[in-house]
This record gives sequence, structure tokens and C-alpha cells, in this order.
Amino acid sequence: MVKRARWGRGQIGCLLMLMFVAAVGYFGLGVGQVYWNYFEYRDRMQQEARFAGSRTDGVIKRRISAYADSLGLPEGAKQVRVRRVAKHIIIWAEYYENIELPFLSKELLLSPRVEWTY
Repeated sequence: MVKRARWGRGQIGCLLMLMFVAAVGYFGLGVGQVYWNYFEYRDRMQQEARFAGSRTDGVIKRRISAYADSLGLPEGAKQVRVRRVAKHIIIWAEYYENIELPFLSKELLLSPRVEWTY
């Protein structure tokens, strides 16, 4: 049996694929963190809305603003707005997050909003 020489194409292809997966993972982690923080923030708004019957608007704003600070969100996220009508509450905010990708910088407007009837 004659042995054939290996060209190494499989190894280089595997290395390129690993580099590609690592790059996608690295940059995807940054984008994923922005959305993770958004959902965490919105979840806190939902929690505060559930207890709105026993809290004032000022307390709700302070608690959500402090949580935005603990997540490291931009200043706009700390400008929480609250509106009550009868036993219905709406809590919302708007802020921009900057996403850095290779050769691309994108600013996203995120607008978490929750409504609850208590």
C-alpha cells in the first residue's frame, strides 16, 4: 500500500473555522450583553409595576434608576417615567446603547415599557 502525502488542507480549514467561530463569539457576546441588560432592566420594571399599589411614583423611579445604574446602563435609562390612571400603571424609559463591531459602530434606541393593572 502506498501512502499519500497530506496537504494539510483539513487542518488549515479547521483553524480558519475556529478563528471565525471565536470572532463571532467575541463580538456576539457584546451584542448579547446589551440585550441581556435590556431584558433584565425591563424585568425590574415589570416587578416594580406589580407592586405599584403599595409604592409611590418617586420610590418606583428611584428603585428602577438605581437598578439601571447597577447594570451600567447609560444615563437615559435612569430617566424613568411613570404614569398612573385609576389602577393602571405604565412605566417606560428610552436610552441609546452603542454596539461596536469590526468596521461598524451602531447606536441602538432601546425603549423598555411595561403596563400593569393592580
